[in-house]
Formats: sequence, C-alpha cells, structure tokens
Amino acid sequence: MQKLGTTLSSFIIDEQRKLGNKASGEFTGLLNDITIACKGIANLVNMGDLADVLGATESENSMGDVQKKMDLIANDLFIDALENNGHCAGMASEELDEVLTLPDGKPRGNYLVTFDPLDGSSNMDINMDVGAIFSVLKAPKGKENPTAEDFAKPGTEQVAAGYCLYGPSSMMVLTTGTGVNGFTLCTSIGEFILTHPDMKIPEETAEFAINASNQRFWEPAVQEYIADCIQGEEGKLGKRYNMRWVAAMVGEIHRILCRGGVFLYPIDERNRDVGGKLRLLYEGNPMAMIVEQAGGAADTGYGRIMEVQPNGDPHQRVPVIMGSKNEVEKILSYHKS
Repeated sequence: MQKLGTTLSSFIIDEQRKLGNKASGEFTGLLNDITIACKGIANLVNMGDLADVLGATESENSMGDVQKKMDLIANDLFIDALENNGHCAGMASEELDEVLTLPDGKPRGNYLVTFDPLDGSSNMDINMDVGAIFSVLKAPKGKENPTAEDFAKPGTEQVAAGYCLYGPSSMMVLTTGTGVNGFTLCTSIGEFILTHPDMKIPEETAEFAINASNQRFWEPAVQEYIADCIQGEEGKLGKRYNMRWVAAMVGEIHRILCRGGVFLYPIDERNRDVGGKLRLLYEGNPMAMIVEQAGGAADTGYGRIMEVQPNGDPHQRVPVIMGSKNEVEKILSYHKS
C-alpha cells in the first residue's frame, strides 16, 4: 500500500510540538491560512485562460508596474485567507499602496504578514514560472491596527518565510528558522506533501542568473564579474559558466535551491536613486532568509540583506545578490576591490 507521506499541515504541527508549552497553535493556523491562499492561486494559474485570468488591467501598483488580472486576484485571495481567523494583525502587499489593517470586528492575531501575491506575473501570459513570496513577523503587542512603522524590521526578525512556485507542479518552500523544506501539491487530495526535506544550496556553482539587457547600467564590479564569467576557462575565474533568466525571482531562487547558482538584480544607474529594483519586505528579506537557511548567502553588494534597516516605506527597494555561498563571496570581492 502506497503511503501518503508527510503533509504540510502535519509537518507544521510536528514543528509546533517541538516547542512544547511555548506553542499556542496560532502560528500553525497562520501558515495554514497562507497555504489555503496558495492553493487557490495554484488552481487559477493552472487553468489560465480557461478561467479568464490572463492579461493586464488598466491599473498600476504603488511602484508604477502595470497590474495583471492575476495580480489583483491573488492579492484578494491572500487577504481573504488571512483576515478572518484571528492569526494575523496586519498585512503589507506589493500590490497595495499602504499597509492593510483588518476591518473592525475581525479578530487580531500576533503576527504580521508581508507578501508578493504573484511574483513574475508577466510570465502568466506565456505559461512560464510564477509564484507567491511571503514573510511573517511578530506583531506589536496591544496595538489593534499596526502601521508601516511596525513592519519596518530587519530581516533577522522574521519568524518564517516561504514561497509557492506555480510551475509544472506547484511547490511550497518554507523555513521557520530551522532549515528549508519543500512540499509538492498533490492535486488529487489537495495537500502539499513533503518531497524535498532539508534543502541545501551547493556552495560551488558555475551558473548565474542576471538580466543581461541591463549590462550597460551596472556598476563596474558587476560588469567585471559577469565579463569574467563569460570568458569561461580562459578568464580570471577559470571555468565555464551557464547563464539563466526566467524573469521571476521565485523561479530563479528555486533553481538555485535545487542545483546551485547565483541570482543578481544589482543596483544600477537607472534605479540608484530609489535603492534598487526588488522590494526589501516582499522579496529581498524572505528570499534571503530561505537562501541563508539553506546554506547560501544573500547580500546587497554592500552588506547582508537581512541586516538592512527598513526606512518605514513598505515598498523600499534593495539590490540583491544571493545564492551559492562561495560564488556570492567571489562577487563581493569584486565590490571590495
């Protein structure tokens, strides 16, 4: 008889039991709420045009990005899943201008959740990788409606982080600060099953992911590193590199978790005034926590991502260099020199 395997729900409960009397079950409930949102999004992504969820809207998010239909649908699914069960005190979404307070009368929990409900949504129309990214923080005690200032905590204070990749199969990758585990959605029973326990990023790699069309805007350190990679065995780094780019951070980081590599979205001359391209709360911090918990490294080029002090803007941007530890250290040596 084939065994079902460890479900995400039972895995979270087992982790809670390890905490003994410290665990109330609220954190477990919160992660289950996030899981429900991800399952709903996975179903719609899988249906695509059959569910009339492809294409763009006429609206833009706070950063000026044109919103896709699924951006707004995924955002609503996250909010609906999180605002009703008393596990969450407030939310911040890449798709909303301001942090979201719960409606009057809704029970408040002890956690704050930040999320990018559909990373890489431009890939939806061409049936390529998209995903959701989320981060969990402790809520301030005794404050009914948390403000943006309450979300302004460095990544080191995250309680948990994860993403859900919607690809050929849907996968939830999660860390609660004790390693990284991957769960694959079994559509026949509607459960995420543990398939990738204790995921580790190889320290060495010969693969990098960067948007090469921005090359002319990069800083000299990044210019030099990528040039040396392209020179292969004849270059300074002495080995042949492969380049990958799928235009969705979730897809890039998942590949790195599975087989190693580095992902770069560095600061450049076009985004220097705003601090970079990717969002600290919704992308930089959660992915940095996952990468570090899997044995990798995550840096801005000038310091550890999770030690960046938020400035109070929920949409603060940050440069990103993350992946296999030894390769990240190589890139940092270019910055130092």
